[in-house]
Amino acid sequence: MKDGWIRGCACSPKVIVADPVSNTEEILKMMDEAVAEGNRILVFPELSITAYTCGDLFAQEPLLRHATESLGQIIDHSKGMSGIFFVGYPFRYKNKLYNTAAVISDGCLLGLVPKTNIPNYHEFYERRQFTPGPKTPVLVTVCGQDVYFGSQMLFACEEMPELILAAEICEDLWVPNPPSTSHALAGATVIVNLSASNELTGKSDYRRTLVQDQSARLYSGYIYAAAGPGESTQDIVFSGHSIIAEAGRKKAENPLYREGYISTELDLLALASYRQEMSTYLLDEAEDYVTVFFHLPVEETILTEKVDPAPFVPSDERRRYDRCQEILDIQAMGLKKRLAHTHAKTAVVGISGGLDSTLALLVVARAFDMLGLDRKGIKAVTMPGFGTTDRTYTNAVKMVQCLGADFKEVSIVPSVTQHFKDIGQDMEVQDVTYENGQARERTQILMDIANKENGMVIGTGDLSELALGWATYNGDHMSMYGVNASVPKTLVRFLVRHVADQSPEELKAVLLDVLDTPVSPELLPPKDGEIAQKTEDIVGPYELHDFFLYYVMRFGFSPRKIMRLAMNAFKGVYDQETIKKWMRNFYWRFFAQQFKRSCLPDGPKVGTVALSPRGDWRMPSDAVSKIWIDEVAAL
Repeated sequence: MKDGWIRGCACSPKVIVADPVSNTEEILKMMDEAVAEGNRILVFPELSITAYTCGDLFAQEPLLRHATESLGQIIDHSKGMSGIFFVGYPFRYKNKLYNTAAVISDGCLLGLVPKTNIPNYHEFYERRQFTPGPKTPVLVTVCGQDVYFGSQMLFACEEMPELILAAEICEDLWVPNPPSTSHALAGATVIVNLSASNELTGKSDYRRTLVQDQSARLYSGYIYAAAGPGESTQDIVFSGHSIIAEAGRKKAENPLYREGYISTELDLLALASYRQEMSTYLLDEAEDYVTVFFHLPVEETILTEKVDPAPFVPSDERRRYDRCQEILDIQAMGLKKRLAHTHAKTAVVGISGGLDSTLALLVVARAFDMLGLDRKGIKAVTMPGFGTTDRTYTNAVKMVQCLGADFKEVSIVPSVTQHFKDIGQDMEVQDVTYENGQARERTQILMDIANKENGMVIGTGDLSELALGWATYNGDHMSMYGVNASVPKTLVRFLVRHVADQSPEELKAVLLDVLDTPVSPELLPPKDGEIAQKTEDIVGPYELHDFFLYYVMRFGFSPRKIMRLAMNAFKGVYDQETIKKWMRNFYWRFFAQQFKRSCLPDGPKVGTVALSPRGDWRMPSDAVSKIWIDEVAAL
């Protein structure tokens, strides 16, 4: 429960039709086992106490009496257990029978949630036995306890304010306006579904999509527990196809025709963040809802799911290919529109032989092709200085030639030397003035060439550099359109490799060598012909900084929670002290360098995280990082 995580469980126990005693034994065994493994939300299938397929036996008094006795056993068994349990129970009230979810915690029956949409078509004839339940809760007495009975109920955890549960039953999800929509708008963050959905050809795919899509629309956790193969097969077959999803992402799924349970942790703080940032996610006043509170012990939730160390980069190869195609198209389309709108005849790009300028040049070439323009209109300018190595220079030249752009070389050594002489800068003092003077000279050259050629300067800086402020103010920080502005460094690599994999051998060889070159601004003289200034030695590993950036920007997580995620994601790669060192550096730089982001050039947004001062990130330049740094120090 700490840091917003809780484990949920979808159960599909062995059932014997019309045998509540045996079924209850299986439910109790599964409760013991799942709770012992740290699961705190347990969802059992529809009518799990009796089995779903009892048919007209639901009209028999002995079955209903034993079902109620079994419910009492489950309630008693839950005493002292850390969890909340949803069990399918046939409830008789005022001479009508209702298909309900009995909600149980620590020896208490918290409420009964009825099914509100009763199917009576194709293979389903539930209306023969069951009545649609009331929406507005009413007080009833069950197993000696006075509880509410109605669909508009929320179950809120006292110790974890983000955990608010609501239930619907099977068909309720399949209708045009599921009860879960109202539940979520009333504040529910986790929806549970007690189901008995039979198996048909292709139905499992549809069911999976339904659960994922509803969790996506509602920005909720969704635990779908389905009746298993022990149900009667007189006319239909049940598979126990259970699914757990979170905000559109499938987290766990039970193979068809297998009994047992599936479990995973749900991130309630992430769900809360999604909803908070969406101005169109408007909560109802929920005046007709009853909220019942329950308790869970505050404890550490063990993370069983491997956290992706590269959250900006899809791990699946097919998805990564599609994502790279999408991003390159967005970048190129943004530039295409800007070039057409400004009637620019040329695009001017500074080419260093490094990753960022390589990606920018590839995007410019793509935009020119979209516009049907001659690539000779791309003015690729290399500007060797005091730190330029033969390797990066050679790669820059070869790349321009392979792409058919117009190559221009302007050495900055004479002009910067004169500039340093003018301002009294000692050439032997290789300080920030020494470095930034070179960066600003290069930007001046690019701007003036753009004026001369009736063109525009294309920025090359990426999202990671903007987050860290790793750019010279009014140097590489400035351009007329920044095509990489929302592409993090870890993703830049995959985009360049993506193009390389589809390129002719000569260009591919150059791009692969660029990928193997250490990231560097090359502003200090080489040592023995090799790059002397490696960015990641100074600011830290970009894979860590991109990881921090994702969780800070996407969810607003605390340093403590990000540390837990990072320790999982980078296990065996970085120890806690190393992560802590660079996390502190990240927060310090992120806050201190906001003034650079406050005046960024235009550039296309390609993903969910961006730092444009006109859109995604409006932060005061003089905000302090004290509370974040203090929390890092306490880790």
